[in-house]
Amino acid sequence: QVQLVESGGGLVQTGGSLRLSCAASGRTFSSFALGWFRQAPGKEREFVAATSWSGDNTYYADSVKGRFTISRDNAKSTVYLQMNSLKPEDTAVYFCAVVLTGYSGNYYYTDERDYDYWGQGTQVTVSS
Repeated sequence: QVQLVESGGGLVQTGGSLRLSCAASGRTFSSFALGWFRQAPGKEREFVAATSWSGDNTYYADSVKGRFTISRDNAKSTVYLQMNSLKPEDTAVYFCAVVLTGYSGNYYYTDERDYDYWGQGTQVTVSS
C-alpha cells in the first residue's frame, strides 16, 4: 500500500508560479515511477508530467512543456511539480500517482491506466 498526499495548490494570477508537492509513504519511494495528472471541471483527467524511478527520464504534455518541471527528492519521498507562467487553462485539480515499477527499466508512464496509486488531489486556480 502506498499513501500519497499532495499540497501546494492555491489561487494564483496569470503568469504566476506554484510548486506542488506530493509526499509518499508505505513503500520504497526510490523505486517508483511518478506522474502528475490534472482534471478540469467537466473534462477528462489528463496527463501532465512523468518521471522514471531514477529521475533521468522525464516527459511532459505539450501544453505544459517549457513551463512545468517535475522533480523528485528520494530522501524526502517527495515528488514536485514546479509550475511557471501559469495560464487560466491550467486551472484544475492536480493529482500525483505512482507506478510500482521496481528498479527494472527506467521508464516514464503517460497512461493513467498504468498507475497503481493516486493522491486525493490539490486544487490549482489561475485567475485571468
